[in-house]
Amino acid sequence: MPTVTVKNIPPDLYEKLKQSAHLNRRSINSEIVICIERAIRTRVIDPDAVLAAARRLREKTAAH
Repeated sequence: MPTVTVKNIPPDLYEKLKQSAHLNRRSINSEIVICIERAIRTRVIDPDAVLAAARRLREKTAAH
């Protein structure tokens, strides 16, 4: 597998990564990989579902 080196991580971000890794029982490296996967995951948007949610919200707020 390829290796990536990340430089100049702000101390507060590193502490958050350490804390998150500890809470999830992962290494810091594994936690970073999970964060990257989540950040670049393709999100499929269903326009009909978005439109239906918008209509429900409009109906809900129009009643007030």
